[in-house]
Amino acid sequence: MNRSSRLLEIDPVQFINRELSLLRFQRRVLSQAADPSVPLLERLRFLCIVSSNLDEFFEIRVSGIKEQIRLGSHRVASDGLTTQELFLRVSRAVHDIISEQYALLNDSILPALAREGIVFIRRGTWSPEQQAWIHDYFLNHVMPVLTPIGLDPAHPFPRVLNKSLNFAVELEGLDAFGRDSGAAIVQAPRALPRVIQLPKEITGVDHGFVFLSSVLHAHVGELFSGMNVLGCYQFRVTRNSDLFVDEEEVKDLRATLKGELQQRHFGDGVRLEVADNCSERMGEFLMQQFNLSPSDLYRTPGIVNLVRLMQIPDRVDRPDLKFPPFVPGRPKALDQRCDLFEAIRKQDILLHHPFQSFEPVINLIEAAAEDPQVLAIKMTVYRTGTDSVLMQHLMRAAQKGKEVTVVLELMARFDEEANIAWAAKLEDVGVHVVYGVFGYKTHAKLLMLVRREDDRLRRYVHLGTGNYHPGTTRFYTDFGLLTANEEMGADVAEIFKQLTGLGTASTLKHLWQAPFTLQPNVVKAIQAEAAIATAGRPARIMAKMNALLEPETILALYEASKAGVQIDLIVRGPCALRPGVPGLSENIRVRSIVGRFLEHHRIFHFHADGEDNVYLSSADWMDRNFFRRIEVAFPILDSKVKRRVIKEGLRPYIGDNCQAWEMLPDGNYRRRTPRGTRRSAQTILMQELGAR
Repeated sequence: MNRSSRLLEIDPVQFINRELSLLRFQRRVLSQAADPSVPLLERLRFLCIVSSNLDEFFEIRVSGIKEQIRLGSHRVASDGLTTQELFLRVSRAVHDIISEQYALLNDSILPALAREGIVFIRRGTWSPEQQAWIHDYFLNHVMPVLTPIGLDPAHPFPRVLNKSLNFAVELEGLDAFGRDSGAAIVQAPRALPRVIQLPKEITGVDHGFVFLSSVLHAHVGELFSGMNVLGCYQFRVTRNSDLFVDEEEVKDLRATLKGELQQRHFGDGVRLEVADNCSERMGEFLMQQFNLSPSDLYRTPGIVNLVRLMQIPDRVDRPDLKFPPFVPGRPKALDQRCDLFEAIRKQDILLHHPFQSFEPVINLIEAAAEDPQVLAIKMTVYRTGTDSVLMQHLMRAAQKGKEVTVVLELMARFDEEANIAWAAKLEDVGVHVVYGVFGYKTHAKLLMLVRREDDRLRRYVHLGTGNYHPGTTRFYTDFGLLTANEEMGADVAEIFKQLTGLGTASTLKHLWQAPFTLQPNVVKAIQAEAAIATAGRPARIMAKMNALLEPETILALYEASKAGVQIDLIVRGPCALRPGVPGLSENIRVRSIVGRFLEHHRIFHFHADGEDNVYLSSADWMDRNFFRRIEVAFPILDSKVKRRVIKEGLRPYIGDNCQAWEMLPDGNYRRRTPRGTRRSAQTILMQELGAR
């Protein structure tokens, strides 16, 4: 049965909505901020992460829903919800999350921080000394860069940047020209710090802060001489930030993206946040300016941008209020003094981040840049950061005359500007920069080195589940495989040939590749387990990923469950599958792990009559990964490495009873509670793999 006919079998009752499931994930993150066992400053950080995640949720997911409504779409998704029904449910769910978030901040976290000498001083409690210092700060550091805009026919409502801090001011009286518009807008430049630290001498605590919003509220009258300020209200608008590039119109993707990025800050408004003291009149006025409705309005009992508090844990030197320092380990096979190429020739080497260091990958590219026997380097780049040592090594290699090719994904969401900048720098030193295949994001994590050895050319390959970003490798759980296996190297070389040239897709020996073979092979592997179970033999699937949404894969899992396959899924974020439904999925268990590190690796394990087929991948089980991206899943061929992947990447997570959440059939989650021995997967792996 082909995919389209399989999808006709979809029963909406069997599927959970993606957006609502994603919001449940935000609740699990928020639970970390509420957990008293989490260090206090880390609780604040988790609170800020929820705000950052919600920003992106509105910029991409909600903006897509609103666009469908604008176009008059009456499409019913696989979960049975219409677009209009979904929007209302999303609005209610987010309002609830934000209410819980601010209650947690105001009633729990801020008082707890104050008891530790980390105080956010409220405007109504400023002492005379503090008032004088803050007024001086306003006059010398804030007022000179502000441009108050009185609203009248000559000064229409200004363009407001996406997610910027702004103030709506209600005024009474006439100005010097006899105008009486009654309203003005003050935009806070992004160069101004949102949190300002006061000297210890005038606060009496080690860390005393005031918010920029409080500073401006206290002195806004000085921006409007002789007029009476009736009210001053913070507001912030979130805009549609998804980029649209017309495939038929584009002749130069990089140039087109540069133009699109300039407009990202001014897309259609999708959410309006205002302080809870904002008057009804001003709230209505602001909604009109951004063409928003009451469902899009979010009143906050505090600062409207909690993301700005993310800097506090880094600014406050209180190790006792943060997670203990952790130093990642290094595989025994990669001793600091070893020859990397020789070590990889001897055996496949598995790196498990962040429990093991990403440094060997950096060292390998650095060694390749300096080694005269290395002739060529090819690499895919999705996210790497604005200051990447990896990119510097690639540039060095090109300057030394090596053939360096980088497949750079320009459409990596919110990293487009950084990647465009790297493209120019790489090209300036002679690197061949290509942008993959238009219409398909290159999300696969591939590195290949070609080295001359004993009158032959040998390929060395690194395949990963996560980005070549040294920063995120300290916080995201991912696997990386270093291998000199000839067949794996040939597969990787074939994919690079596809990405940089033209031609039909070739049959690969080991790798499953999206958009061609990855999804069909995943479904076939699930169906093979079902056939084994039907024959009366033990059948098992264990898989770990960030999201499980693709309908045909979910239907295959349901059929496997009905056949008797025991299925354990570790899905960090949204999951459309309903586990534990009698007659449908009673043999499926879904867990989500939320802890110190962001769970990010994708692992697919099929028992296969004892063969234990294990694949690692850059792809989640989602439509976009299977059909609209270039992805790979690569097998673990070495038996020792395979046992490590199962031992480290699956079993500790299935046994976790500290940071695990069990998904219920209705899509809600229940946190597991320890009974007896406490088992935290991340803690176990830190102890086993961290530096001694």
